[in-house]
Amino acid sequence: MTRMRKFAAALSAATAALLATSPTASAGPAGAHTPTASAFPAPHAPFVRESFDRLPLGPVTAGRGWTTDVRDGSLTVEPSSTGHGRELRLRTEGNGHAFLVLSGLAPAANSFWARLRLRVDRLPTAPDWAHWTIAEASGSDAPTLVRPLGGQYVPTSRANFRGVGSDLGPTGDWTAWKTSAPATAAVWSCVEFHLDAADNRVTVYQDGVEQSDLTVSTKEHGGTADDFVFPRFDTLKLGWQLYQADPTPSSYDLRMDDVALSTRRVGGCGS
Repeated sequence: MTRMRKFAAALSAATAALLATSPTASAGPAGAHTPTASAFPAPHAPFVRESFDRLPLGPVTAGRGWTTDVRDGSLTVEPSSTGHGRELRLRTEGNGHAFLVLSGLAPAANSFWARLRLRVDRLPTAPDWAHWTIAEASGSDAPTLVRPLGGQYVPTSRANFRGVGSDLGPTGDWTAWKTSAPATAAVWSCVEFHLDAADNRVTVYQDGVEQSDLTVSTKEHGGTADDFVFPRFDTLKLGWQLYQADPTPSSYDLRMDDVALSTRRVGGCGS
């Protein structure tokens, strides 16, 4: 019996020593510190994501978390022209508009990133200085409209150029188009923009590359001498609007896919 007690005591001591020296699930190699699973943050998810793949084909007036704003236009879910999934086709007649509307937004620090893929089949060639918008952010606390994606037909160059713009705020109605940023029709592109309230800064990216010439901010913009100041963002419209009557061509088609909004850069546009 004494011998059995000694064996049991020795076994207990060996087990305790083994537990004290063996690595746990959160431990790493000797001398190294490996964080536990809780130390790795979960992947950052966009607060808006829409690929249109789960929507039925045909005309659409609303989706999950979004509605539409249409005048002389339509929104239709169609098979993807690239051969994968589905996409949104927005069509307008004349100077009508067709927008997907994301409302009820409340981005942290009044700042956010957006990414989308788009293709405009044709761009205006008349009238002179025809102005168009693809994205417009607004808030109920101020009338200022912030237009990170848009452009204008410049008759002296006989071409359309992209530019950030604004309207209805203290800086007036302006589009800061740049000849260094030509707008191209009938080509898919992946575009991103960042609205940063720290300096009321709008930064635009094309296929993963920053378009620094298009950046505007509080003091540097295309309007009056007043400061350019963001409203408290709660709505974002994505689509197409051309403001002048009787444009050439008389109708416009914009195709959109892979929309995402996040408090951090979503990526996925290459570099």
